[in-house]
Amino acid sequence: MLIDVRRELRTALDDRLAASARMVAGLVMQMPRESMVVGKPMESALDVVARDGLACEVSLLRGEVTMQPVARTTSSPGLGDVQPGYSTRSFGGKLWRTYVLQQGGIRIATADRIDVRERLLRDIALTAGIPFAAALAGSLLLLWFGIGSGLRPIERVRAALALRGPSDIAPLPDTQAPPELRPLVDTIEHLVGRMQDAMARERRFTDDAAHELRTPLTGIKTHLQVMRLAARSADGAPVAQQALADAERGVLRLQNTLDQLLLLARLEGSLQPAPQGRSFADVAAKLAIDDAQAGQHVKGRVRLFLPNRTIALAVPESLLVCALRNLLDNAMRFSTVSSEVVLRVEMHENQTVAFCVCDEGPGLSEVDCALATQRFWRRGAASQGSGLGLSIVSEMASRYAGSLQLRPRNPVGLEACLTFPENSDTQASADVAPASEH
Repeated sequence: MLIDVRRELRTALDDRLAASARMVAGLVMQMPRESMVVGKPMESALDVVARDGLACEVSLLRGEVTMQPVARTTSSPGLGDVQPGYSTRSFGGKLWRTYVLQQGGIRIATADRIDVRERLLRDIALTAGIPFAAALAGSLLLLWFGIGSGLRPIERVRAALALRGPSDIAPLPDTQAPPELRPLVDTIEHLVGRMQDAMARERRFTDDAAHELRTPLTGIKTHLQVMRLAARSADGAPVAQQALADAERGVLRLQNTLDQLLLLARLEGSLQPAPQGRSFADVAAKLAIDDAQAGQHVKGRVRLFLPNRTIALAVPESLLVCALRNLLDNAMRFSTVSSEVVLRVEMHENQTVAFCVCDEGPGLSEVDCALATQRFWRRGAASQGSGLGLSIVSEMASRYAGSLQLRPRNPVGLEACLTFPENSDTQASADVAPASEH
């Protein structure tokens, strides 16, 4: 930019030389030739030459090579041999920029010193550059203060986070951020909150695993010790076989508890939206019945009642089958072997689908129904199961806009209803008809 300005200024000064020569030529052309006395200089121009380094010389042309000076400035370096047009010449150890104009038998030569010209260029550059530089510096300073003031809340957040220990995930202090930075601060606070929830779930899973796995592991260890002692005696084979069977049951219980813990941790700990899927009520119900009866080593104990049309749900089939299997497993475990368990699929007027599992077991009180979906809740110390089945069903239902309700039946038994919104635009009657018995 500065180079371009200097080039434009040099061009303007050259134009000034040419304009001066044309102006002098115009004045001379208006004067009568008889008034031009040879050798009589224009003394009024002396102060001008001394002041700004300008020189001018007027000559009459006599033929093609003869030239008679008629006027010149006292400090003129002698411009008689300078070619027409622009040129740069050295006179007396100083560089001059010259311009020669020949017009109507008159030769006008103008010149200015290069050092005076460069000094003028420096003065102009300083005059124009200093205010610009001052304005630029002031703008940068104001910008620096403005950005620093605007980002000060972020710096407070950074400093607060830098001072925290690895386990400190408390909410961020109030930063008083401006509206423009509020979304960023909110995002950081949301991230810290998610980390806090994740660490809480991790601690809870660790505590639950340590609490629930200790008993089956201790039982397995005891059964193995009994089997080892029985193997040393001659008649200890029956005892060893029984201890081995007890150890195998302990392993199965341990495996079931681990599976339930991992499934519940995945449901509770997922930070992503619930995975989308599609399932059909009749297919999921039949698969859940098959799985539950296979786990209990029974057949034909569960009866299924379905509406007279196909019902689609926006729930992955694997999760729906898992939830129904847990409800059926609880119903069969806590009721007598000879009693019947009923799974009824019902359509409601508010476009929801209910899977109701009814048993004839001892049931639960209203208070126990409210507590039964808590993790590891059992009605008594001797109760079977991991205490996680209903927690898993409740968590899965909440992730898909559903609900789980437990109600005591009269006179005995328990009804567990798992409800989801229907994923279908069709309308049909919700008349119930018995389906194939399982």
